[in-house]
Amino acid sequence: MVEIGSFAIVLALIVSAYSGLSIVFGLRTRRGEMIASSENGIKAIFFCLTLASLAMIYALVTRDFQVAYIAQYTNRSLPLIYTLTAFYAGQEGSLLFWAWLLSLFAAIVVWQNRGKNRDILPYVNLVLICIIFFFLFLMVFVTNPFKRLPTVPPDGQGLNPLLQNPGMIFHPITLFFGYVGFAVPYAFAMAALITGKLGDIWIRTTRRWTLFSWFFLTIGNLLGDQWAYVELGWGGYWAWDPVENASFMPWLVATAYLHSVMIQEKRGMLKVWNIVLITLTFLLTIFGTFITRSGIISSVHTFGQSSLGWLFLAFLGIGVVVSFNLLINRLPQLRSRNELDSYLSRESSFLYNNLIFVGITFATLWGTLFPIISEAVRGVKITVGPPFFNKVNTPIGLALLALTVL
Repeated sequence: MVEIGSFAIVLALIVSAYSGLSIVFGLRTRRGEMIASSENGIKAIFFCLTLASLAMIYALVTRDFQVAYIAQYTNRSLPLIYTLTAFYAGQEGSLLFWAWLLSLFAAIVVWQNRGKNRDILPYVNLVLICIIFFFLFLMVFVTNPFKRLPTVPPDGQGLNPLLQNPGMIFHPITLFFGYVGFAVPYAFAMAALITGKLGDIWIRTTRRWTLFSWFFLTIGNLLGDQWAYVELGWGGYWAWDPVENASFMPWLVATAYLHSVMIQEKRGMLKVWNIVLITLTFLLTIFGTFITRSGIISSVHTFGQSSLGWLFLAFLGIGVVVSFNLLINRLPQLRSRNELDSYLSRESSFLYNNLIFVGITFATLWGTLFPIISEAVRGVKITVGPPFFNKVNTPIGLALLALTVL
């Protein structure tokens, strides 16, 4: 079964490469059968990753300790429910879960748009396939979930006691749904930029995806707060831990995006702003993954030192360059049809709301990255703790509350 799982990941990588090339070739030659083939390829990727996920679950349940991942995160005395949660407890398993979930969402997108949005769907699929390909590339060439040990140990190391908590059942899954779900509206935004179809069709098409992802990211953060309160002994629900911040920042920007898309639908305004917000939301989910897997920031949530961090940083850099290059090229076509009526109008209040959310995001980002920057520039790591975040974000939060009341 392990061999089947490993082969399924390799096959998924090959199929994703074929599907991406099929879209490019089909668009260049205007051959609809190539586009259709790529959509079938997405379904095949989902099938392959489902098979790989089932193989991982089988290895977990049967305690196949010859698989390095199983030996590292389970043992014979671990209860079944936590044995299953070990699927996403470690780096390799979480990458597999992420890729499987994204392939599921991509397959749903293909099914939902089988009779509509045919002009932009190939570009949406191309973006999603590129993201899937990246995760598959990591699993095939860098960190194989099914890597075997030379000898079979009598027992595994077991799951970290901090992870043996009911929160482990729900918190990571809800965060994954939120993180991965935002790839869909991001892909539609990029497709709109590529095709020049910059109306509000892509926003209406992804409204439910955005609400779905925001809802699960919200629940994931709340469940994480509760887990930290009962398990880590921080004396509260929130301690501005770097990885907590990494899941909080995309939530802030996504919340701003949810507010401002209504203005574009009703008044044809804030088009540039909305694309910037959804792009930042997706990039911040990748940034959170980079923090978790780079080992450059100390946190109880991270996987320790890993070579994956720089690969995620490179992927993040490519995403920034490509996304904002597309945006800059389309700026003339993104001019608003209307202007703000006054500084005290309803639309203005939405914009102020957005600016405050983004302000909290960048204040949190600066505090999270400052230890890294200080060490790189001065050779001394200056730790930024809760006092900084509370001092900076409390006035901004109070301003947001006041604006909500008004």
